[in-house]
Amino acid sequence: MSSFKNKIVLITGGASGIGLLMGQKSLERGAEKLIIWDVNEEALIKAASKLTRKGYSLSTDVVDVSDHQRVLKMTEKVLEEHGRVDIIFNNAGIVAGKNFEEHSMESIKKTMDVNSLGMMYVARAFLPSMKKHGDGYIINIASAAGLTPNPGMTVYAASKWAAVGWSESLNLELEKTGSSVKVLTVMPSYINTGMFAGVTAPLLMPLLDPDDITTKILDAVERGKARLREPFMVKLTPFIRGILPAKVYDFVAGKIFGVYGSMDSFIGRKNKD
Repeated sequence: MSSFKNKIVLITGGASGIGLLMGQKSLERGAEKLIIWDVNEEALIKAASKLTRKGYSLSTDVVDVSDHQRVLKMTEKVLEEHGRVDIIFNNAGIVAGKNFEEHSMESIKKTMDVNSLGMMYVARAFLPSMKKHGDGYIINIASAAGLTPNPGMTVYAASKWAAVGWSESLNLELEKTGSSVKVLTVMPSYINTGMFAGVTAPLLMPLLDPDDITTKILDAVERGKARLREPFMVKLTPFIRGILPAKVYDFVAGKIFGVYGSMDSFIGRKNKD
C-alpha cells in the first residue's frame, strides 16, 4: 500500500486535462507539495492560481520533456529546492491523428520524443534520488494504443508501444534488483478531453470520464499496483490478440468493435484547450 500523505508529487503535462486533475486529487489526498511541469506557460499560471486559492502548496516550471538537457537542469533545481520527489506522473503527451504519409519528419520525431523518450528522460533523471531515499513511485500514462494497432494514429501508437514496453520492463527491472521504487503503467482507451476530440468510441469501450479515470489512477497508486487498463475490454485486448490469428483479430477489432475506424472523425485539441 502507498499513500499520498506528506509526499512531494511531480506531474508532467500537469497544467490542464487529466494532469491537472491528478495533481489536484494528489493534494486532496494529503500530498505535501505539487510540482507541475508543462510547456504551456499560460496554462501553468491558471493552474497555479486555481490551486493556490485553495490553500495548496505548489510550484510550476516550463519544461518540454523532449528536451533532455532541460529535464536534467530542472531536476537539479527541484532536488535542490525540495530535497526529493516521491511520486512522478509521466503524463505529458501529444497526438497527431493522420495517416502516416501525412506526417512530417518533424512531427514523427516530436511525437516519439514527447510520448516515449520524454518519459524515460524524466524517470532517468529522478530515479537515482528515489533509490537513494529508499522510496518512490513512477506512474507512466501510456495508452491502450500501446496494445493494438490502429490506423490514423500510427506514430502515436508507436510511441505508446514504446512507452508500455519500457515502463513494464523498468518495473520488472526494479523488482529484480530489490528496489523499493515502484512503477505503474496506465493504459486507458480514449479519454473524453480535448486531446481526442471527435473520436468515435469503439463498441464496449465508451469514452472515459476524466474524473473517473483519474480517481482510478490514484487508487491504483495507493494500492501499489503495477498495471492499470481501462475500461474492461482493454484488459482483454492482449489475450484476444494472442489467441486469434492476425486476420481474424483485425476483422473483430475493425469490423465488429470499430477500433480501426475510431480516428476517422478525429478533430483534436483546439487552441483554447
